[in-house]
Amino acid sequence: MITSAARTVGFQPKERNVFFHILTACNLACRHCYINPAQHGTAAVSRETMEKWLHLFYDPSRETNLIFLGGEPTLHPELAAGIKTAGQLGYRSVTVDSNGFLFHDLLGKITPAEAVISFSLDGPTPEVNDPIRGQGVFAVCTANIKKAVAMGFDISLIYTVSRINIEHLARMPALLAELGVKRFFIQVIGIRGKSAGSIKDQLQLTPEEWLTVIPRVAQTAAAMGIHAIYPKVFLDPGEEFLCAGRVADNYFIFPNGRVYRCPLCEDFPVHAFTIDHNRLIPNTGLTEERFFTLDIAEGCVMNKLLQPGNIRYDAQGKPLHRISCCLLKQEMLAHSS
Repeated sequence: MITSAARTVGFQPKERNVFFHILTACNLACRHCYINPAQHGTAAVSRETMEKWLHLFYDPSRETNLIFLGGEPTLHPELAAGIKTAGQLGYRSVTVDSNGFLFHDLLGKITPAEAVISFSLDGPTPEVNDPIRGQGVFAVCTANIKKAVAMGFDISLIYTVSRINIEHLARMPALLAELGVKRFFIQVIGIRGKSAGSIKDQLQLTPEEWLTVIPRVAQTAAAMGIHAIYPKVFLDPGEEFLCAGRVADNYFIFPNGRVYRCPLCEDFPVHAFTIDHNRLIPNTGLTEERFFTLDIAEGCVMNKLLQPGNIRYDAQGKPLHRISCCLLKQEMLAHSS
């Protein structure tokens, strides 16, 4: 009998992840894009800067995972060169998060051993996906997924769940199985960038929606042999709150030199570090790291400050749900019993 159960993926000692936004430009205009040009800039890093910053964040004494992001990172003509530099340095893994257009013939310039390609798709059909991500995006993205799978690349798919598309999430495992995708990231909508504006109330899910729908779909995917991963979001009763900012090293790098430790903070100039003349300089004053030390009944203090709509209270003012660190994940894998 094949069964699956959710497992919380705890933060590992000395865990280290580098999220490198090499540009902020994109060929799409997704309704939930988190890029904020006023805070993140509009430039792309040069090849020389990309290589210097890859050296800056590489630590030979620790295993470091690298994720290239944008905007759309494949718009950068030197992305393939950056991937090869990262491999030569010794990054543990290299992933490219793409909207699926794969500009500059990326698949022809790198090998499957050099990078994982993570595609974003927000619906099981063009009728669901394209109103969110753009006309014709579904066809291009799925065609390039098939191409990458046929070439032997390790592929994953990210589905950002909001009120717009949650009712269609259950149809995704069948599509992934058809496309040959073996890893499925179900992502909660982030109230950042565009989503933090007037449309936020149309996008954000209730705790009941998340807790009812997401684990069930993840279990369906796992039963089909697909590794399903999704944010913990809500802590179990009595479960300890852990902040990645305290126990792990995550760096979210933007082209203007800002470096954040928590993605929830990216709409604000509270970044922990600035890259200046190829040096990582700690910022002083009221930065995100000062908030990480606070313990509150609601769990994540950044969520309480920036996304308080996630939290409800009982008549005595006690939170009904405690919010986990946004980087804490759960996973489901099928296994025989």
